[in-house]
Amino acid sequence: MSSRRAFLWGVASIAIVGSSARAIPAFAQSIPAPAERLGLKGYDPVAYFTLGAATPGVATYELLWDGVRYRFASARHREMFRADPDRYAPQFGGQCAMNMANGNRRESDPTIWTISSGRLYVFASAAGSERFRQDTEANASRADSNWRTLKDAPSQ
Repeated sequence: MSSRRAFLWGVASIAIVGSSARAIPAFAQSIPAPAERLGLKGYDPVAYFTLGAATPGVATYELLWDGVRYRFASARHREMFRADPDRYAPQFGGQCAMNMANGNRRESDPTIWTISSGRLYVFASAAGSERFRQDTEANASRADSNWRTLKDAPSQ
């Protein structure tokens, strides 16, 4: 290959790489943020209060609140949550209440739950739920305290 042709290939390569390097930041900025976490594994938080049952929500009725996507069984439930999210949202971001009382962050099973003093608590196991209910007030207090430091820690 002649030195002139090699020179032109080099210039072309630099131009391509240079233009790509300038395009990468613009492309990276256009990438959407990761999807928000799905709260309660898709179960409707309002249904625990209104139906007394763990009820799957549907994607048609979703609402983003506090960085978490919640699903609801109906538009009515979604609007009830929107009007008063603190009333219906699970305690500790939906993490297991008994584990939180013990200072651990652990994902819960939304079909194992209880409502106490108007607050929704979910658990990782039936045994944890039973232990929590043996002294709900003390366990909830410890869990509230632990949640302040564990809120941003990864789940186990």
